[in-house]
Amino acid sequence: MLETPRAATVPTLAELREVCQPGAKLRSRNGEHWAGRLYMRRISLRLTRRLVRTRVTPDALTWSMVVCGVASGPALLVPGPAGAVAAALLFQLFLLFDCVDGEVARWRGQNSATGIYLDRLGAYLADAALMVGAGFRAARGASAAWVSVGLAAALGIVLLKASTDLVDVARARRGLAPAGDEAARPRAAGLASVRRLASAVKLHRITNGIEASLVLLCAAVADAAAGGLGPTRLAVMAIAGVTWAMVVAHVASILSSSRLR
Repeated sequence: MLETPRAATVPTLAELREVCQPGAKLRSRNGEHWAGRLYMRRISLRLTRRLVRTRVTPDALTWSMVVCGVASGPALLVPGPAGAVAAALLFQLFLLFDCVDGEVARWRGQNSATGIYLDRLGAYLADAALMVGAGFRAARGASAAWVSVGLAAALGIVLLKASTDLVDVARARRGLAPAGDEAARPRAAGLASVRRLASAVKLHRITNGIEASLVLLCAAVADAAAGGLGPTRLAVMAIAGVTWAMVVAHVASILSSSRLR
């Protein structure tokens, strides 16, 4: 791959930030994870600065993101807190590569539909893999039904993400521009109030792999203190329950908003 003129010199962090971390994206409610705004974008920019002058492609970085995310599931099969620590760390790497691949692509002007597709596919696979691994972890020494609970959580998470992405698919097929944040507000006052309450409580965040990995880490520490897997099983059940409640609520919110109009 030939280097672009912009990649020929070492950019400063300020130059990178201006191009690679556009303010509109970082301020967007749906465009940036809270951990990215809080700390990961500060870390990622330093790694991006080293990578923009190499032959590493954005797609290679996205594949690294996918591998880290999917590996979090098997990591949970390691007994004790060590497995949960490994899963949480792998998801932090997932987030790091998720930031870096886009930053490198923006700096080089190499944004592509392939990169966007791989990014979304990676998010589906990583979050689902974590919950499948959590189900197998919860089933250790107990009923195999816990595997089904983990699988149910994984399926719900995939459906939750798909319900959002399918809005863009539906609008594109109708020739409509992408919906803005304002279009997400339900037109019905009751649903709008429920949505505001859910947003304030932030309980829906445990359906995201980063938050779920931290919940499972806390549960693993509690397991060690309790001498059993009760806390992990409770966490898996809670994540599955919240996920499916969110699937129903999210689809209702989409249908009652202006996102499909």
